Amino acid sequence: MSTPSTPPPHIGDFPAGARGTIADVDGVTVGHCTLGADAGGAVQTGVTVIHPHARDPYRHRTPAAATVINGFGKSIGLVQVEELGVFDTPIALTNTFGVGAVAQAQIRAATDANPQVGRDWSTVNPLVFECNDGYLNDLQAMAVTGDHYRLASQAASADVTRGSVGAGRGMSCFDLKGGIGSASRIATSAGRAFTVGALVLANFGRLPTLTLAGTRVGRVLADRGAVSAAASAVTQHDPEKGSIIMIVATDAPLDARQLKRLSMRAAAGLARTGSAYGHGSGDLALAFSTAYTVPHDADFVNLPSLLADSRLDPLFHACADSVEQAILDALWNATAVEGRDGHRRISLLDAAPDLARLLA
Repeated sequence: MSTPSTPPPHIGDFPAGARGTIADVDGVTVGHCTLGADAGGAVQTGVTVIHPHARDPYRHRTPAAATVINGFGKSIGLVQVEELGVFDTPIALTNTFGVGAVAQAQIRAATDANPQVGRDWSTVNPLVFECNDGYLNDLQAMAVTGDHYRLASQAASADVTRGSVGAGRGMSCFDLKGGIGSASRIATSAGRAFTVGALVLANFGRLPTLTLAGTRVGRVLADRGAVSAAASAVTQHDPEKGSIIMIVATDAPLDARQLKRLSMRAAAGLARTGSAYGHGSGDLALAFSTAYTVPHDADFVNLPSLLADSRLDPLFHACADSVEQAILDALWNATAVEGRDGHRRISLLDAAPDLARLLA
């Protein structure tokens, strides 16, 4: 099993932050709970939790907006994000059949912290995204529970582990092993430096279309037969049915309308890797700002001076670059996993031990 000995190619012209992850946006932390570290087990799944800041997320709501690029998904919470332009729990990622258990755990966490929720105060809006990891993971085992959400939330830190971990444990990407990837970019606009970070749950794509840093690597690997029939659930001519969740964070002062525009640019980074957003794919992006929060019980809300729309282009480029880099990061850090019924996904580095030469 190959592990990365060199970093992946750098996408774009903007520099990365110090960590090269979404945690370069100050205050953002990420935690995982991974189920199925035992090779060959039927359960290969998990939960990943993103905290936008360290305060109570219900009492200090985070400005945000989402874009549904292709809506073949089962997420919870997007309607209220669209309506109110904020979210009030951490962001959770898991498998398709784990959404209900994770949402219930988010509600319980909010009511434990604030017993007035759902009584004297308004209800809480859980925010859960999913991808279908059913090729490697036995979805019908319904293995994800509220305890796994709590463990992932408690494990959150600025040291972001990537690859076959958390919600990414059972995910596939371009017929290879997918999972969690993250990246960041520093963009200058209006004389100030702003950070844009991305975290992806990568579970999409067909091998022949895989494009890394502008190079059609997938076509070469497909011609070689690098992914055997036993390791691939589909044939070369079957349609793409995978999904990706793209979470974009920034410290730039943007309102929900501007964050909607930023979230749309995640699609540019996704497209560069070789995705055409197939009929059966769930391709969702959510962008949020850490520049301010919205108090749940305020009569008036004081917003910072917002970045003008005409100054958003550097952030748009940083978003596209960081999403593309995060997808590459997921592939680069993923390790091979064998799951239910002997299904197996090998890593990108296993499939292409000469990857550095192919990308040169």
